[in-house]
Amino acid sequence: MKADAIVIGAGIHGCSVALHLARSGIEPVVFEQSYPGRHASGVNAGGVRRLGRHFSEVPLSVAAMKLWWNIRELVDDDCGFESSGQVKVAESETEFELLENRVKSLSLKGYEHEEIITQSELKQRIPAISDHCCGAILCRGDGHAKPFRTVRAFHAASVRAGARFFHGQAVEGIERTGQTWKVTTRDFTCEAPLLINCAGAWGNQIAALLGEPVPLRPTALMLMISERLPHFCTPVVGATNRTLSFKQFGNGTVLIGGGLQGYVDMARQHGHVDITELAVNARTARDIFPLMEKARIVRCWAGIEGVTPDQIPVIGASSTYPDAYHVFGFSAHGFQLGPITGSIISDLVNHQSTELPIEDFAIQRFVNA
Repeated sequence: MKADAIVIGAGIHGCSVALHLARSGIEPVVFEQSYPGRHASGVNAGGVRRLGRHFSEVPLSVAAMKLWWNIRELVDDDCGFESSGQVKVAESETEFELLENRVKSLSLKGYEHEEIITQSELKQRIPAISDHCCGAILCRGDGHAKPFRTVRAFHAASVRAGARFFHGQAVEGIERTGQTWKVTTRDFTCEAPLLINCAGAWGNQIAALLGEPVPLRPTALMLMISERLPHFCTPVVGATNRTLSFKQFGNGTVLIGGGLQGYVDMARQHGHVDITELAVNARTARDIFPLMEKARIVRCWAGIEGVTPDQIPVIGASSTYPDAYHVFGFSAHGFQLGPITGSIISDLVNHQSTELPIEDFAIQRFVNA
């Protein structure tokens, strides 16, 4: 089998890369060891946020947000996206000062999407919030989407554009001969001049085959969802010094996440829930929203994600081979960036450059460490 490009991994980043490449005239083959959205991309909290981003990610997040606001134009599906706003609450005056300093630092860099709101403003927006929450950062245009629906929409759009997907095909070998990449799976061998590694928590394994090992740590990030409750919260809510991603859907159910970890079985591609850690997350939700005290949890799960030592992803060209690129290691906050990473890789492939600053995401920071 021959193709213009081989993409490894069909999470949101792999599907986005396939979509943007196909629309630029480069027809990719995508190999996925399971199915699109099986792991982190399809089972995360669905946060679509610029709020609280690592400063290196802010330009990418801002660019991605412009695509989210018009997501139907990109993939012919609204992906369940709601621009409900996001807030990060302070639970003490010390935390509020931290938030103020962040907003000031961001403003000095030319970004005004985060703004400080006082306790009274916070209470006005979310009357159910605990009285001890003394203020927050507000990001008005942020929101949330449905992760699995989003991945499926990107998958379908890329197929319509000309991408070919092969599911249940874990990569077993990669060779470089001349200017050609040869990738072998259980059932197929494919040759192409381009290779893009979007393998998520397995991205370091692919990088190692290229001589670029990355100290990626697999994690099982947990989520739980409640019974239906009367409406009390519109924006997505996070905390300053505690892990929390809290949102209420239109049907009344509440999703609680925030990065607490279960157990990973990489061989079986499975994440196991740790009830003790889930209880920590539940207590945080209860502390910030006292009315959650007696809410029943009806379901919980864990998705496998890869975390880098510096908590930011690997995006860009290989340091060891020409015509190879990496997009992985998003460390539990890559969902919102999905639409823009495909555009970045398409720019690198077609123009050997991108207008967005990606130097901080270079794989060389690990190879040369």
